[in-house]
Amino acid sequence: MIGKVTRGTKVAGILYYLYGPGRKNEHRDPHLVAGWRDPADLEPPIRPNGRRDYRYLCSLLDQTVTALGPYNHAQPVWHCSLRAAPEDPILSDGRWTQIAGEFMHGMGLAPYGDHGAVRWVAVRHADDHIHIVTTLAREDGTPPAIWGDYDRVMSVCRTIEARHGLRVAPAGDRTAAKTAGRAEVEKAIRLGRTDPPKDVIRRSVTTAAAGARSEADFFERLAESGLLVRRRHSRGGGAGRAEGYAVALPGHTDASGEPIWYGGYRLAADLSLPKLRSRWPGSRPRLPGGRPADRTMPGPVDGERLSARTARAVLRTTVSGAADRSAGEAEFFGRLADRGLLLRMRYSEVNPGEVTGYAVALPGRTRPPDGQPDWCPGSHLADRLSLQKLRERWGSGHDRGSAERFTFEERQALYDDAARAAGFATDQIRRFGRFDPARAADAAWAASDVLHTAAKALGNPHLRAAADAYDRAAREPYAKIPSPTPAGNALRTIARVFVLVGLIEDRTSRTLLQFLIQLTALMDAVVGLRALQHRDAQASAAAQASRHFPNSPSPACPSEEAAGFMRLATADFPMDITASLQMQQAAAGQRQSSPAPSPGHSRRPGR
Repeated sequence: MIGKVTRGTKVAGILYYLYGPGRKNEHRDPHLVAGWRDPADLEPPIRPNGRRDYRYLCSLLDQTVTALGPYNHAQPVWHCSLRAAPEDPILSDGRWTQIAGEFMHGMGLAPYGDHGAVRWVAVRHADDHIHIVTTLAREDGTPPAIWGDYDRVMSVCRTIEARHGLRVAPAGDRTAAKTAGRAEVEKAIRLGRTDPPKDVIRRSVTTAAAGARSEADFFERLAESGLLVRRRHSRGGGAGRAEGYAVALPGHTDASGEPIWYGGYRLAADLSLPKLRSRWPGSRPRLPGGRPADRTMPGPVDGERLSARTARAVLRTTVSGAADRSAGEAEFFGRLADRGLLLRMRYSEVNPGEVTGYAVALPGRTRPPDGQPDWCPGSHLADRLSLQKLRERWGSGHDRGSAERFTFEERQALYDDAARAAGFATDQIRRFGRFDPARAADAAWAASDVLHTAAKALGNPHLRAAADAYDRAAREPYAKIPSPTPAGNALRTIARVFVLVGLIEDRTSRTLLQFLIQLTALMDAVVGLRALQHRDAQASAAAQASRHFPNSPSPACPSEEAAGFMRLATADFPMDITASLQMQQAAAGQRQSSPAPSPGHSRRPGR
């Protein structure tokens, strides 16, 4: 059973709606089934013209509010809809009467035997739900306590489900994103939009956060995505440090023509600026004495987890992007540092203070046997990226050069790296999910980054649908940020590389299909993890995401969209898809039946 609470100021308005035809003529036979006194005495009578007379009922409900005067709540009308699950049997009016009484007793608004409680009624106009309307003023002249009523509603609903044998609804854990309201959805339909603006904005912000390497990079990506961005700065001694942000979709305005802004927290609990800062290196809060509150995130792209071909492509693309956005040498080197690259200058032997070149390296990527960073000079990445050519371009004021893109071979290497990272995360979730779920939570959270960035890079609507469906499964309850782990860091690295790749034109290859197969296995592992944690809503979200992949093991028939994605993904795959899936499942069965290796000797991707 699901309970949804809303507040208002006029009791007449909600009664008119509940007894009316509904927005789509969905209301049938509206009538009272319960109340603070006999429903037959409270039922609004029908006038000779066929309309109901609500004046008597409204006056009774408003009497206590008027008597309480200035001590009343600002919104004294409390409304809660109680809806049974579709698979529950249709309940009689008598059962709903009993449920309404138990609900008001459990909420503490109208306990059994309390003659000074609030006044309330329960209206039924459909088979599967009722509406409870009460005014927040007790008959003894005091306001009722409603603090924490949203959480209390869930607790009371669980009690009613157990008592009446109804389906147990998933407990709320605040992992769901803030969905668009009815008004937003209807406005989007009127304007011919496929999705409400709030969903479009949340998708863009999530993708920007997944690919960002710092706070400045995050806001830059938001602006590049076409969103309007507004930062909220501290009024105190914060030295201009942003406390929050808001974004808006161009063209989405209110009645006065002003943009409709959405703060990060209004989009999702983990998209507020303080939560986003925990993603970036060196931004975790510190305890008194300077000790970090927990482990910090690694650098933007961990070179240890990438193959040599992918690492070189990442360096070339990152350096090229920094050069294109810079107007001079100092700004260029500053952008390289902001993007998390290791930087080494080469100085002239004649003039020791003169810089004649530079080399870059990815953090964590070393060259044996001395373990020094694997440096790569700019001229080795591309001829136009040598310091001399860059100085000529900056001095002449020419346009930025042609953007460096991943070659076909580099994209195949990326798919291989992505498949290894997804496989490593799957193994870690299955290994630690039962006895150390906190260690598996980071990989489940980072999987969302990979889905969103891969969907944008591949431009595939089915992968985008999988990312949207998986969104809730990734989060920890109450917006907690899991401590980083090697498996989660590997996935975050792949997500940031996908952002560097840009839009990929070729979307059918054997390595891409292998990556998709590993993603499906990762989704299935998350389903098992959330089921072990008894988080049914999150397990359902992960299962729904898995069904968007071509090799979903779900017994349900794949949709036409998923079937089309399957044909697209396997267009030039040299092996029959069924045989490939059988091989994957057999290999997975062997891994599960074999003894798990010691946690201290876990395999690392890319090794």
